Amino acid sequence: MKLPVMPPIKPMLAKSVKEIPRGDYCYEPKWDGFRAIIFRDGDEVEVGSRNERPMTRYFPEVVEAVKANLPERCVVDGELVLPDAEGVRLDFDALQQRIHPADSRVRMLAEQTPASFVAYDLLALGDTSYLDQPFERRRADLVEALAPAGAPVHLTKATTDFDVAAQWFEQFEGAGLDGVIAKPLGGTYQPDKRTMFKIKHERTADCVVAGYRVHKSGPDAIGSLLLGPVQRRGRAGQRRRHRRVPAGAPQGAVHRAAAACHHLRRPPVGMGAAGGGQPHPAQRRGQQVERRQGPVVHAAAAGTRRRGALRPHGRHQVPPHGAVRALAP
Repeated sequence: MKLPVMPPIKPMLAKSVKEIPRGDYCYEPKWDGFRAIIFRDGDEVEVGSRNERPMTRYFPEVVEAVKANLPERCVVDGELVLPDAEGVRLDFDALQQRIHPADSRVRMLAEQTPASFVAYDLLALGDTSYLDQPFERRRADLVEALAPAGAPVHLTKATTDFDVAAQWFEQFEGAGLDGVIAKPLGGTYQPDKRTMFKIKHERTADCVVAGYRVHKSGPDAIGSLLLGPVQRRGRAGQRRRHRRVPAGAPQGAVHRAAAACHHLRRPPVGMGAAGGGQPHPAQRRGQQVERRQGPVVHAAAAGTRRRGALRPHGRHQVPPHGAVRALAP
């Protein structure tokens, strides 16, 4: 592979803001999927993740779609998404299941739950690097380059109209999208820099913190939380469904959460034979996470209620505001 922009490369990032900014911006839906930069040089295709790790082997159907739809030599930034069976919402939970170590399961899932690629930026085309070009030029050339493309490769919707962007922010939540991205029209592509703006939907819920995983940077930060939304079941008690939630929060909040979890840390309840019964659901879930992600430290179920923003996908869906096809042109 020989391209003007070679893998790995860190994608350009977005800074969270509360409101959609006005001005010289291009507005796009914020897709709920895996960030992916596609590198293609003839029959050679590489799919790079946000963390510069290759994801090529997990999405063989996307590799074939890239060969059939993208220009012969190009580097395109976008998102891997997975629409549900009806093609109405994005299914992030099913997308997560696509990351699996077994080749046989990877091939099976590629047939049963094929992913799509949504393109939204151009880093290189032919022998030309677009990193120093303004976004307005990158977008125009991306539209032209993907004009003959077809499903499952898509070009994201985009507008420079603030009112349309505000409408999208409300409307697209029903399709499982995260919000809206605002890109400065004159901005260049700056890897690993937060030069764009993201406006996300937020929902709060009362949860129990059943455990946490230490961040790879060290014990003073949280890598992810094991949350249990409490569901009441008559007067007999409470039943909890445990879900692992990445701790994509500002560093200050991550360190404060780590301090609180360290203070409340205790061994998991229901230790099987040692505890005289079956393992507690939090322990079983923790063992699953430990096998895939590393050790989980269990916190006390009592007294650890927290409120925070939850992503509107999976089993706990936000009711749609209207039928919106997630991949509408």
